[in-house]
Amino acid sequence: MKGAALSAAVLAVAACDPSGLNTGQRISTTAPVPVALLVPAGSSNSGDALLAQSLENAAKLAIADLEGVQIDLRVYPTAGDPATAQASALKAVDEGAKIILGPVFGEAANAAATAVASQNVNVLSFSNNTTIAGGNLFVLGPTFDNTANRLVAFARANGKDGIMSVYSQNSAGQLGNTAISNAIAAQGARSAGAVGYEFSQEGVIAAVSQIKLTAEQNLADALFLTSNTSGALPLLTQLLPESGLSSETTQFIGLTRWDIPAQTLELPGVQGGWFALPDPALTDQFQSRYAQAYGGLPHPIGGLAYDGIAAIGALVKSGNANALTSSALTQGAGFQGVNGIFRLRTDGTNERGLAVATIRDKKVVIIDPAPTRFAGAGL
Repeated sequence: MKGAALSAAVLAVAACDPSGLNTGQRISTTAPVPVALLVPAGSSNSGDALLAQSLENAAKLAIADLEGVQIDLRVYPTAGDPATAQASALKAVDEGAKIILGPVFGEAANAAATAVASQNVNVLSFSNNTTIAGGNLFVLGPTFDNTANRLVAFARANGKDGIMSVYSQNSAGQLGNTAISNAIAAQGARSAGAVGYEFSQEGVIAAVSQIKLTAEQNLADALFLTSNTSGALPLLTQLLPESGLSSETTQFIGLTRWDIPAQTLELPGVQGGWFALPDPALTDQFQSRYAQAYGGLPHPIGGLAYDGIAAIGALVKSGNANALTSSALTQGAGFQGVNGIFRLRTDGTNERGLAVATIRDKKVVIIDPAPTRFAGAGL
């Protein structure tokens, strides 16, 4: 049985006139729309085969939910490789694709989008790498900027105005720190400093005293940590309270999901911490439907393929030949996907409606639900 949140063409589109702006192919309003799906099939990485199948399955599930819209889905392999992705993108467009969904990995997505830019074809990639976004390339993956903005806004609304960033000195940590810094400025919060640490056990241990000193000197109300469970999160949330800087006095905030993997919930130091996640009810609903259809759970990013088809289908349903132009894709109301509302921005990044959660007694508790519509969307 189709869930109500996933049926009705997952449509959350305001009345708009998508004509007249820049990138994107015109479509026939009376024929099925050719959509290319680029997946990492053929990769030497065994996990990519599962990912590729999950993306294809989720896309087909979304097509089945569309009402009054016909999508001609054509699947192309990328092998997780930029050169193969480029060749597949060119082949897809030569064979009539009006828009490309995928690829997954940043370099492959960039190669695919660059290859078809001169042919005016938009690419909705599954990457979350905002450095590649722009022009005809959009990223559907959840971004640090979106998460940081959601959490800083929530922190400020709840009296945690002085926010300090603690980040690893690698590419992911530095991108995360930049996102936190930008969010602090955008949301009108106060920066209480930033401390980086070498991405090693020794580096974390060595940085603890500096983190504590900076937090005390700058009167930090909250520590925003970029690390995840496979990185420094377990060690930081153990050592900082031992040094006297605990979540009881300073709010711990996570840029990553603190409920994945599940054993993270067992860590004493994350109890009471805040993090952001998609609407859990919608996520559970999608996973249940996927399991009923395909006999297993989707890959963690499999739902992005559903979201891409949802957006395409909702726009095509408008009956406008310019439904897949960048101005249509970036209309303000956004779309309803399997993880909640989302919208694409004119710079190629995205905004997703996220819930804020905490951890109590080793369980996830939602303390601020995900929004169901975007402010200023014109609905």
